[in-house]
Amino acid sequence: MDALETQAARWAALAHVIDFDDLHLPSTTHISTVCVPVALATAGHDGDIAARAYLAGAGVMARLGTALGWKHYTAGWHATTTSGAIAAAVVAGVAHGLTQEQLATAIALAVPASGGVQRAFGTDAKSLQVGLAAQAGVQAAQLADAGASADPRAVEAWMSLLGGDPDHPLVVDPASDSDMIPDGLAIKVYPACYALQRPIGALRETAGGPVRAQDVTAIRLRTPRGTVTPLVHSRPQTGLEGKFSLEYAAATALLDDHSGFGAFGDEAVQRPDAQRLVELTQITLTDETGDGLLVGAVDVEVDLTDGTTVTGSLDLPPGSPGKPPTEAEMTAKVADCLQLGGITSVSPSDITWATGARLLSTHLAPST
Repeated sequence: MDALETQAARWAALAHVIDFDDLHLPSTTHISTVCVPVALATAGHDGDIAARAYLAGAGVMARLGTALGWKHYTAGWHATTTSGAIAAAVVAGVAHGLTQEQLATAIALAVPASGGVQRAFGTDAKSLQVGLAAQAGVQAAQLADAGASADPRAVEAWMSLLGGDPDHPLVVDPASDSDMIPDGLAIKVYPACYALQRPIGALRETAGGPVRAQDVTAIRLRTPRGTVTPLVHSRPQTGLEGKFSLEYAAATALLDDHSGFGAFGDEAVQRPDAQRLVELTQITLTDETGDGLLVGAVDVEVDLTDGTTVTGSLDLPPGSPGKPPTEAEMTAKVADCLQLGGITSVSPSDITWATGARLLSTHLAPST
């Protein structure tokens, strides 16, 4: 991580690799994995400025990503990075007090770094390309502040090349939706790809708790084809691959009390019981129409050795805008993150913009 030049880049890459980041469904972007680290790195000393910078960048990322559309995502682009570099430039620019004209320049200067593809999923490159997007945005704001010039129309040209709609109402008239982040954010309950949140939730609700692997004879999942777009690993062998495997989602949902960080490590994925359930999982993809990772529902069936079959169906995963995470789920999530960092002196309720920036600076400072 030290090879990344800025705090914002390192923190963004780490935020994405643990896969607890939120998701803006209309844009298929993980807004906070870019905007929070940049806000903390550039304005964390002042909570009010950090919050304002975050909201400005989040609003831009939501609108820009929505205008790029589901077609952009299904073509194989990593939407978090394509729109993330531009959003990072806005966050850093607001934190540094750039003028409106300078912000427009910073956005245009971030365009060359606005790339990233889904083939990186399941490898280090996925989180690193998010870090590089954050880094590019910070540098674009610095260049604009130093007087560099750029043509803001580059953004329209870039959007057209990537299959987006430069004339989308959220782009040409941001006030067309009064919410800072239109449609809100989906909050992950499990540290894995958002496409796994619903199947894990469905299987956990169906089984009612962990089961013994030897009691399972078959697992059948039925889900719309579009919902598995980012799930590129059917036989995972590493924790990173497990985060993008529908088959492993079935395994951890049935085996683990809590599908937290421990469930997505290399050893957990390689457990013989988990590998057995991966092999037993059969997936049927339907052709239901609609855009996004939550079209339709996921239906599950689990056959057991006693001859019974437990069945279930779920349309809204835990943490989705229509099914917000409970206070207990959010507390557990933050506690998991603090435990992962070995931080025992702070409780989840103590986290603010200012304390978050101090914790990151203390515990994730670059090596010397």
